[in-house]
Amino acid sequence: MEHITGTPTLKAPAERFTGDVYLNMIEAPAEPARLAAALVRFTPGARTNWHSHAPGQTLHITDGVGLVGTRDGHVVRVTAGETVKCPAGEEHWHGGTPTTLMAHLALVVGDGSGDGTTWLEPVTDEQYAAALTAVGA
Repeated sequence: MEHITGTPTLKAPAERFTGDVYLNMIEAPAEPARLAAALVRFTPGARTNWHSHAPGQTLHITDGVGLVGTRDGHVVRVTAGETVKCPAGEEHWHGGTPTTLMAHLALVVGDGSGDGTTWLEPVTDEQYAAALTAVGA
């Protein structure tokens, strides 16, 4: 058994996020488990860039209200207790609404050399506004 008493809260890198996003790494992908897990907190209006994960990604919402969107324009409004599964290779983004923060556990099973994330361009303000309209937020 390993007891980890906590990890530092880090500000997420600006080149991968719009707005203020904070994360606490829970587990880095390492053999034999290969799980990458983090608690990610989005301030109102903050969001990831477009990105994909080679093995897919599971997001479990722990607090607040947020959005998860895909390239084809599908957007879901998410709240605490809900889970979204993004399949392997699907380009997507996630973040808070303009008036609420959102926190989630981000879970990816890597290949032992990383979490298989491909980071892309920022979600534009127009794309974000369209996502809000799509969910009636």
